[in-house]
Amino acid sequence: MMRSLYSGVSGMQNHQTRMDVIGNNVANVNTTGFKRGRVNFQDLISQQLNGASRPTENLGGVNPKEVGLGMMVATIDTVHTQGTLQTTGINTDIAVSGNGFFVLKDGEKVFYTRDGAFGIDRDGTLVNPANGMRVQGWMVQETDGMRVLNTSGNVEDLVIPVGQKIDARATTMVNYACNLDKRLPVLPEGATASEILQSTWNTQFKVYDTFGNTQELTISFARVPGTTNQWQGTVNVLDPIGGLDTATRTGVGTTDGVGNTFILEFDNFGHLLQVTDSAGNVTPEGGMVVLQVSYNIPEATVGPDGEPTRTTFSVNLGEVGTSRSSVTQFAETSTTKAYTQDGYSMGYLENFKIDNSGVITGVYSNGIRQDIGQIAMASFTNQGGLEKAGENTYIESNNSGYANISTAGTVGKGKLVAGTLEMSNVDLADQFVDMIVTQRGFQGNAKTIQTADTLLETALSLKR
Repeated sequence: MMRSLYSGVSGMQNHQTRMDVIGNNVANVNTTGFKRGRVNFQDLISQQLNGASRPTENLGGVNPKEVGLGMMVATIDTVHTQGTLQTTGINTDIAVSGNGFFVLKDGEKVFYTRDGAFGIDRDGTLVNPANGMRVQGWMVQETDGMRVLNTSGNVEDLVIPVGQKIDARATTMVNYACNLDKRLPVLPEGATASEILQSTWNTQFKVYDTFGNTQELTISFARVPGTTNQWQGTVNVLDPIGGLDTATRTGVGTTDGVGNTFILEFDNFGHLLQVTDSAGNVTPEGGMVVLQVSYNIPEATVGPDGEPTRTTFSVNLGEVGTSRSSVTQFAETSTTKAYTQDGYSMGYLENFKIDNSGVITGVYSNGIRQDIGQIAMASFTNQGGLEKAGENTYIESNNSGYANISTAGTVGKGKLVAGTLEMSNVDLADQFVDMIVTQRGFQGNAKTIQTADTLLETALSLKR
């Protein structure tokens, strides 16, 4: 009878522990990124009254006789199933869809969380506004004029400098992809060469100087008289304020040509063949056909030699022998057009976006988009082995394994969804059912103690 008393006590104690876990789950039903707990039981130990015996020639084997002495908590697991994603519309709210944790730092202490309700402090640092912990990732570094995002380096604080100024950038490359109509124009009989040259197709495109001023690049194409596969191009960069030519010069393979014209030649399949500038320089066979265009920068300081300051940019006409992103000559309407250039005026960081891989892209007032940094993600061999550290955070334990830190979408990590938050994975219906079962278990064990006590009372009354 004493055994049943202590078995009932262990049952009540451990069902109370299970109720504590259920209560915590229900309390955190609306906690962002919360992962519910689960209690598993196992029997404690058994007292053996008789051992087992093997079969003999006359009798079969006998099983052991054992009396259980109660139960105990086997595990209290953290269930890391995916929570529902809720849209918030706030660009600093980020949810993890799949495996992985955000990396936070408090000084040198490292924490991990699924709670992506982030914000920006006064210094532009991306933080958890509830506790000030700083979100970790990688910032873009500028080296020799190149912007590099090195995700193999050590993680660092992410800073989004809203309102920061970006310097103007002079145009260095203009890309053309167009068609020049191979069909001869219908002209009056006996038309002169000048009349044929007047049958041109003109393009206009904005480029930028080192101050961020816009200049107007115009390239006109006219068929070379007496040929079917050659066109003469004339390049001008005009100052839009004064409307004056800025002494444009165009060269092939040089930074400064002697004139502003060139001859564009096609093969019999309508593809680029070569380009010759006014000095007789010819583009190399094969590869890209690139012109070097230079012009005087309006309002720039005159150089030491008394000459105006000049700047140079490239005009990419495409690749020899192909029609992909190239100038071509087919029997279709001419569509001469520049489609991209890499210059821009000064601007300010107005907004930012975060994509599925965690890359933070700044949106500037001049229309330019530049990568600022990337959010780091951590994964573990045994994420169930993480220790809860409060405030929706976890820390490594002896059984979680070391953090594998990389970018979202790699090494088994999920993707990031900006403008949403991951809700708790607590299911109230499931918790209420567990609550009923736990309550009945607690009551049953209490009844065991009451019944055992009644039996003891009956035994004690035998002496009366």
